[in-house]
Amino acid sequence: MTNYLELLYLISFTGVLAVAYSYLLSGQILSASPGNARMQEIAEAIQIGAKAYLNRQYKTIAVVGVIVLAVVTYFFNYLVGLGYFIGAFLSGVAGYVGMLISVKANVRTAEAARLSLQSGLTIAFKSGAITGLLVAGLALLAITIYYIILINLNVDNREIINALVALGFGASLISIFARLGGGIFTKGADVGADLVGKVEAGIPEDDPRNPGVIADNVGDNVGDVAGMGSDIFESYCGAMIASIAIAATIDNTGMMALPLALASLGLLASILGIIIVRVFSKADPGTALRTGTIGSAILFIIAAYFLIQMILTENAVNTWLAVLAGAVGGVIIGLITEYYTGSKPVEKIAKSGETGPATVMITGLSVGMQSVVLPILVLATIILVSTSLVGLYGVGIAAVGMLATVGITMAIDAYGPVADNAGGIAEMSGMGSETREITDSLDELGNSTAAIGKGFAIGAAALAALAIIAAFVETVAHNRGSFELLLSDPRVLVGMFIGISIPFLISSITMTAVGDAAFDMINEIRRQFREIPGLLEGNAEPDTAKCVDIATSAALKRMLLPGVIAVSAPAVVGFGLGPESLGGMLGGGLIGCVSMALMMANAGGAWDNAKKFIEKGNLGGKGTDTHSAAVVGDTVGDPFKDTSGPSMNILINVMAIVSLVISPLL
Repeated sequence: MTNYLELLYLISFTGVLAVAYSYLLSGQILSASPGNARMQEIAEAIQIGAKAYLNRQYKTIAVVGVIVLAVVTYFFNYLVGLGYFIGAFLSGVAGYVGMLISVKANVRTAEAARLSLQSGLTIAFKSGAITGLLVAGLALLAITIYYIILINLNVDNREIINALVALGFGASLISIFARLGGGIFTKGADVGADLVGKVEAGIPEDDPRNPGVIADNVGDNVGDVAGMGSDIFESYCGAMIASIAIAATIDNTGMMALPLALASLGLLASILGIIIVRVFSKADPGTALRTGTIGSAILFIIAAYFLIQMILTENAVNTWLAVLAGAVGGVIIGLITEYYTGSKPVEKIAKSGETGPATVMITGLSVGMQSVVLPILVLATIILVSTSLVGLYGVGIAAVGMLATVGITMAIDAYGPVADNAGGIAEMSGMGSETREITDSLDELGNSTAAIGKGFAIGAAALAALAIIAAFVETVAHNRGSFELLLSDPRVLVGMFIGISIPFLISSITMTAVGDAAFDMINEIRRQFREIPGLLEGNAEPDTAKCVDIATSAALKRMLLPGVIAVSAPAVVGFGLGPESLGGMLGGGLIGCVSMALMMANAGGAWDNAKKFIEKGNLGGKGTDTHSAAVVGDTVGDPFKDTSGPSMNILINVMAIVSLVISPLL
């Protein structure tokens, strides 16, 4: 046990290193120039709006969180309750701190873009790296430190697993509300600002005359940084905890420690990958980001072989092959996503705009549907390979392998919103066309990286959920003596039908929420254009705070229902119909969530990039009927890729982790 504890202490040091490195990077960002007075004024408005929203959001979530904490502690014990609190608290911290840095980095990225593309990239990427390292570092610290505490308290493995599962549940609860609320906020503001500004008024995107522009920029930070941070945090925790839970059923301490050791190794590889990006950023930015991502994955895979040999006494090679399958599969899914959102399919959608918005919609939906096939086959291959090598444990360890380098993957994803904000600040402060072209190039690259990040997040969420479901099956079987999920069992089939319906219900609710929020935003922007004299002529200032408040209220009001459904559905089915139906529901939900997430994320990304393809001067460029048709596709695609699609990742993980929490009671 002493050696085991020494290993856990060493792993925790890696988390400390990641947090320390993120602190160093934050100092470098804050030391950069924030630009002139006008730029700082705009940036301050974005900062105030983002802080105000997250403060109100976390207060709302806290009410739900405290109720759940009381219930969990009552039915289990204080250790389970403490685990839940740690997961919830640190998930919120990771997202909040990431947001605080991104709203400081946006204006500094815009100012750096005056000098060169590389200078702007450096600031924006450092901001993303901070979020990535905080997410991975805090998650690893949370699980490892609490694991050490539980061991020192001399509680048995079953109690340790219950407490760690509760930690994952806490992270999931925060993430679903953060992702849903942030997604509704950002897309409600974005759609409202675009429809009135670009379509009705005919003014450019990010025009300072548009009252909804600040709210749109706020949304990028609270949705795509804070929300995404919480999303990845819970998947990362879920994969590690599920693997530990499965290993605990066979009482193998080496296998229980391995997920944490691999995550630690992946974190070190991520730091090296971040350094690689900074070294290669003087060349092509896209090449630099890909080199860093793939380079960190290769370093991790090589080092993982030797690490596994040191920790495991048997099945070491097979376990490494399962890790390899997960890591390589994650890269492949990212590349497939990049193709469908940034290559020939995008040009095809743009071309379809020549015959109007209807054909843009048809082509975009067909691209999104087609993009589901290959990632699903990759996931199926990972599952087949990993389980054939080391059983159900293989699924969990493959998920850990895919998520191990989440530090740099998240860094590349979180870089995008900062670049987008920088473009908005450049436009609103009148920095000139040359600077705006540079920020647009950074934003375009950010859209591609975000699409890759979304593909990766979906794949990782799928494997993490499957690992949690496997842990659920093993736990119920352990408690009941025998437990199987058979398609011939009508209880399982009923559960599957219920499970596959839930993603459609949640997607409907979130899409409607964005539409309602956009409606409120549109009416307010129209009112200001109508009632504020000289606003459209540029002779008056818009009331941006009002638009931020509208988006905030809409998001907070409409995020609760889907979150409550996600948390309560497993309990209703599990206690009402039994564990067989609950297992079936998880299986149906997994298939439905993954398919819907891939389709919506890729269709939305492809519509967005098709619009940008035309705006570069292709097919007639801006102001043409073709461009107007593409704008319609992009407007529909926004809630697809940034609200409903991402919510699917968290939905299946939340349902799975809640099921695992209640499994001892079934």
